[in-house]
Amino acid sequence: MTKSHMRREIEEIPSAVARLLETQRRPLADAGAALREANPVMIATIARGSSDHATSFLKYAVELTAGIPVASIGPSIASVYGRSLALRGCAAIVISQSGKSPDIVAMAEAARQAGALTIGLTNTLDSPLADAASIAIDLAAGEEKSVAATKSFVNSVVAGLAVTAHATENDRLLRALSALPEQLEAAIACDWSALGDVVNDAPSFYVLGRGPSLAIAQEAALKFKETCGLHAEAYSSAEVVHGPARIVENGFPVLALAAPDTAEQSIADVVDRLAGQGARAFITSTKSKAGTPLPAVDTGDPITSALALVVSFYGFVEALSRRRGFDPDRPPHLKKITETR
Repeated sequence: MTKSHMRREIEEIPSAVARLLETQRRPLADAGAALREANPVMIATIARGSSDHATSFLKYAVELTAGIPVASIGPSIASVYGRSLALRGCAAIVISQSGKSPDIVAMAEAARQAGALTIGLTNTLDSPLADAASIAIDLAAGEEKSVAATKSFVNSVVAGLAVTAHATENDRLLRALSALPEQLEAAIACDWSALGDVVNDAPSFYVLGRGPSLAIAQEAALKFKETCGLHAEAYSSAEVVHGPARIVENGFPVLALAAPDTAEQSIADVVDRLAGQGARAFITSTKSKAGTPLPAVDTGDPITSALALVVSFYGFVEALSRRRGFDPDRPPHLKKITETR
């Protein structure tokens, strides 16, 4: 069978990460130094779609490693409502694969005009976002032909982590990033096919995470919709028990994405609770008593281990899309570049 563009791009993720870290070494270090010098009281994030999930990942990573609060800003505040925000003394991280969406660019311009150090991460350096940002970094992911973003998502997260590591002079995180390409090769090889037998015929299911893995759950739920036409909802494992757990019974599928960090046991405990209600639960951990374990790569660093989960998931969901008779490169009603205002 001919490989889809999506599959080829998943297989390119390790080399794309290596290329980013090598070719953008100086820009990433300079952006980190600028962020350290700015010493922001808060970091705003501006993005949509998969890029927004990348900023959600960075929210937890920045708060955990740098202790700086991070908040998402709706791009429509500037593009639709025409309001400016008090962002002096803050920084902003803006992510857009194309760098062209008018609302993202408008909010980036507004943040910079309001006094925020604005760092733009884009796979298209010759773009309006690069012009709007105080500092622009090339994601160096290479061309993505599939509508579903994969390598640009991973490189967005890696770029943000590298900037954060340089800003905080976190040598441990920098070493973890340098080792990531080889570990992502192993992540591609993880076999999650047993999950496909359960979700393939499900009308709806949950994807759970906590901390950085919550962002991976959000990205996974989107990819289930985009590539497979399946309805999946992402929740924090803490949030799901505050109401959504009501409908979990009689074989309801649950996928829990747990990284080897201090939240792992709490996620496993929720999986066991939901399994007790009748859920068919899968988890990337061996700490659950009732959930079916899925293989995952432990990179030796909890943050990059959480990121490796998405690479294993991408390989799984691309295969599931083809199993369901779809073309993962061309989802109905969607296009590669979406320009919202």
